[in-house]
Amino acid sequence: MRNYVAELIGTFALVFCGTGAIVINQQPGGAITHVGIAITFGLIVMSMIYSLGNISGAHLNPAVSIAFTIAGRFSIKQLPGYVVSQLAGALLASCTLKFLFPANELLGATMPAGTEMQSFILELILTFFLMFVIVNVAIGSKEQGMFAGLAIGSVVALEAMFAGPVCGASMNPARSIAPAIASGHLEHLWLYVIAPIVGAALAIPVWKYLTVNIKTD
Repeated sequence: MRNYVAELIGTFALVFCGTGAIVINQQPGGAITHVGIAITFGLIVMSMIYSLGNISGAHLNPAVSIAFTIAGRFSIKQLPGYVVSQLAGALLASCTLKFLFPANELLGATMPAGTEMQSFILELILTFFLMFVIVNVAIGSKEQGMFAGLAIGSVVALEAMFAGPVCGASMNPARSIAPAIASGHLEHLWLYVIAPIVGAALAIPVWKYLTVNIKTD
């Protein structure tokens, strides 16, 4: 239960700060800018990893939990509890933002700027790279673990920086589901659920192939 509470708090913080930056930037006089939004996402992910990593692993993302399960590094018995906790934390954050900013239409919901296929492929590739970094820095030597938050937060900020204007750079089903439900904009939600899960899952066989080769060599 402690792990589930940690995931709820961490995902709440991620969605509240990340999508909150989007919402506040859309307010009159909002000066956060796109770069500021990307940095906000990266910093909150990094902060939550250092705060909660030793408790729950700070997945903060159903796609990450599913991928870790596929990798055999996470118990399938805990997976439903993690996913429910992440979704609950994200939805609570979006509802809080809706209460604070009732006039905002999207509440930071991810929307494709181009075609759905374009955003689907982008989200898949972005989440592949994110999970590839996560599985390499979160599982390894102690020194790697110390820098896991910095590495993962940096990837989130980097990907949000260059791909955010096109696809939203969600890389996280919970981050997209919550504002979509709170704002009522569900029209593109399917791609932000499926693409990150597929992308994260695809990173696992690649990681296994590369690490097996290293051990063999």
